[in-house]
Amino acid sequence: MNLDIRTGVETAFWLTILGIAISFWLGIRFIRSGRKLLYFRKRRELMVQGWRLVFISLGLTVAAFLLNQYAEPVAYRFFPPSPTITLTPTITLTPTITLTPTITETPTITPTPLYTNTPELPQVIKTQFTSLITPNPDAVFSPLQFSKKVENFLPVDPATEFANPVGKLFGTFTYNNMLAGSQWTAVWYRVSDGVVVCMETKPWDGSTGGYGFVECNPSSDQWLPGEYEVQLYVGEVFNVSSRFSVTGEPIKPSATSTSTRTATPTRTLTVTPTVTSTSTLRPTNTLQPTATDTATPTLSPMPTFTRTPSPTLTASSTGTLQNTATRSPTPR
Repeated sequence: MNLDIRTGVETAFWLTILGIAISFWLGIRFIRSGRKLLYFRKRRELMVQGWRLVFISLGLTVAAFLLNQYAEPVAYRFFPPSPTITLTPTITLTPTITLTPTITETPTITPTPLYTNTPELPQVIKTQFTSLITPNPDAVFSPLQFSKKVENFLPVDPATEFANPVGKLFGTFTYNNMLAGSQWTAVWYRVSDGVVVCMETKPWDGSTGGYGFVECNPSSDQWLPGEYEVQLYVGEVFNVSSRFSVTGEPIKPSATSTSTRTATPTRTLTVTPTVTSTSTLRPTNTLQPTATDTATPTLSPMPTFTRTPSPTLTASSTGTLQNTATRSPTPR
């Protein structure tokens, strides 16, 4: 049986513990038995043998302590430890489920998309190009950083989310391999509905490489909550795009009152018709005459309201009372 040093020391330690227990138990037993004997010689022999076993158990106790504390380190000084072979558990193969052959479907034709996801400039922006210089195809822009303030072409507190009211926004970037005079364009889109919020296109007036920025300052009601995208083009070729978002409802512009001319009515003279009646009475011894008033009123047109109204005089109607003559009775 092959044992290593550690196993041997542990075995010796537990055997010593067992010897301690047996020696001490036998020693106590012999001492108790000797005390019961009447003969001195036999009692003495048992007592001596009992105490001898008790002292042996004490010696074994010391030996067990030394074995447990110092035996293994001392043994390693004379017999350096060598690596032992460690058994590596082997992988047990798990039986796999055998697939039942099924009918293989015939591959169908995969539809090819007609349009690519590469952004393209609207035709209305292309018509505003003024440069005749062919752009450099190797021109490159970095992704944009958005902020509300720029110092020395660098963003101050850049962010990707802005709360209304937003106001003016800047998009800063680095660039390289640009040609002076070549056309470039920046378009600010609202992603949800594709509305162009800001747009700038002009010949390049910067250097070949360095730092630059674009800006957008629409009316306050244009910054609706949602996601926005800024696209940069060199010529008609898309170069780079970056996105940011706006939160909160925009501030609506206040309505301004517009004064309109109001017509002021002018005073007009209104002539009221008066009826003048003339009566001629002749006292005669006649019966009471009956007066008939035949007045023929005439309709007069109402004055019209014009810018420079002029009062119109209407003819006044006169009523005349006429007495009819009757035959006077003759006295008989």
